[in-house]
Amino acid sequence: MRIILFGSPGVGKGTQAKILSEKQNIPHISTGDILRQAVKDKTELGLKAAEIMNKGELVPDDIVIGIIKEVLKSEKCKNGFILDGFPRTVVQAIALDKMFDELNIKDAILVHITADENEIIKRLSLRRACRVCGAIFSLNEIQGLTQCPKCNAENSFYLREDDKEEVIRKRLKVYQTNTMPVLDYYLSKGRAISVNGIGTIEEVNENLLKLLNEKITVNQIS
Repeated sequence: MRIILFGSPGVGKGTQAKILSEKQNIPHISTGDILRQAVKDKTELGLKAAEIMNKGELVPDDIVIGIIKEVLKSEKCKNGFILDGFPRTVVQAIALDKMFDELNIKDAILVHITADENEIIKRLSLRRACRVCGAIFSLNEIQGLTQCPKCNAENSFYLREDDKEEVIRKRLKVYQTNTMPVLDYYLSKGRAISVNGIGTIEEVNENLLKLLNEKITVNQIS
């Protein structure tokens, strides 16, 4: 399976990516993570990205695409991948498709996870982060805990600025304006499915896999 995971902040992409990665034995490729890794490894593109990031500027699409391409060409992606965090604009989607053509990848499907705005705001406002390691948890996960489950830091949980309601609403507006057109781009090419993100994690995953397998079957027949 070659999946582009898509959806607004707080819709559950990270959770579903982890489950899909384990079930399908394919890597979860977070563009933020691979960008940081390329910088850490001091690859040619990583060094270019680091120079730009150190100036406080956004890394250009061509460098991000180049780093993604390096990962997708690697042995670990030979049986598929889950791409998370890219593309975020139609321009990026077009550039990604060009890269897919160069790698002879014809079967990538965008999986759009949906949830209504009120549910997203509720989910995000109930998240807490660790000041020490940066790990993020729901309040249910850390109820009664004083130590971070990841790094054991004491009394380190806090509400991030990004997870405050006013900021969440602004983030969702930016998503609707700048990122949602990506869905129309993939729908126009017959390469997208939408999955309801409301329900238990297991229910959402089961429905996601069912719709994904149906889409793959239809594409193979056509």
